[in-house]
Amino acid sequence: MILINNLSTKMANYRHDVNEAIARVLDSSEFILGSETKNFESQFARYIQVNHCCCVANGTDAIELALRAIGLQSGDKIATVANASMYSCTGIIAIGGIPIFMDVDLKSNLVTLNEVVTAISRGVKAVIVTHLYGQAIPEIKEIAEICRTAGVFLIEDCAQAHGAIVQNRKVGSFGDVGCFSFYPTKNLGGLGDGGAIVTNSSKIGKTLTQLRQYGWSEKYKVELAGGRNSRIDEIQASLLSTFLPYLNGWNDRRREIASQYTCNITNHHVILPPVRGSDYVAHLYVLRSKERNSLREFLKSVGIMSDIHYPIPDYCQPIFENRFSHLYLPNTEQLAKEVLTLPCYPEMTQTDVDKVISAVNNWPNP
Repeated sequence: MILINNLSTKMANYRHDVNEAIARVLDSSEFILGSETKNFESQFARYIQVNHCCCVANGTDAIELALRAIGLQSGDKIATVANASMYSCTGIIAIGGIPIFMDVDLKSNLVTLNEVVTAISRGVKAVIVTHLYGQAIPEIKEIAEICRTAGVFLIEDCAQAHGAIVQNRKVGSFGDVGCFSFYPTKNLGGLGDGGAIVTNSSKIGKTLTQLRQYGWSEKYKVELAGGRNSRIDEIQASLLSTFLPYLNGWNDRRREIASQYTCNITNHHVILPPVRGSDYVAHLYVLRSKERNSLREFLKSVGIMSDIHYPIPDYCQPIFENRFSHLYLPNTEQLAKEVLTLPCYPEMTQTDVDKVISAVNNWPNP
């Protein structure tokens, strides 16, 4: 069976590193906001090439606390895409914001400059852009510039794009803040939950460190509203410091697998993503097919797992009931019906990759 992701193999390959990372924490007896967290925050800020990194409990908290740290409030309009499974939208709802949904490009699955311009014209206070599937948004620099000119905050959702580079800069360094998740299956993942917000602003950085710990200005003195207990633990931070030097190599292997898929899958009933360079870290390899369910069942029958990222546009989620019944984003809705994710992770063997290619090519499309 070829899994959609195989963490057992990863742990077997890096067990020695994992044991050493955990042992460092046990030896220090620091378990929350200790030296391992400070060390990783410093390392990750240097890696992204920004001034500040604040680690939190998970990627969703990262988005919520980023919104709070830049001063957004209940009732503020915040633009986001609707094809990324509610992650950004959850943060918007948590602060009482009003989501303004943007459509995406049908070929890239990513937001475009034109959609951002339209959202700004609707009076949004902030724009959240998602570097989906590990793809850096090609127009991110231009989006950042137009947001800055308009006085609109820009938040980059980089949860699937650790290390992606566009215009010689890593994603997360263009906006006012960049948000990351370290969920175990991410390109840089721990052995549990974890997240981070990166920024070049000293003011935002300081606010974030207070918000993640109750809003304290000093111990037991609550100064900021909207604070919470959202702290990464020392074991996760230690593991992330250990794994960070491997990240670029893991991304290279992901890109290599994705390139093999695109170059060697020849079934005309699927639409494949293009071969891309360092702007793509292949967190997910997502193709499209009008007969997606048939392909998925066939792959399962030959021992290959797949997944759908993502089947329900945010504005169609039950939580909203009929609130957005008037809204129709054609590209977002078409993608929700057609996208299918193939296995793509560094631990895949060449035999695994060849088997996936062969299976898709041999799929007897009805």
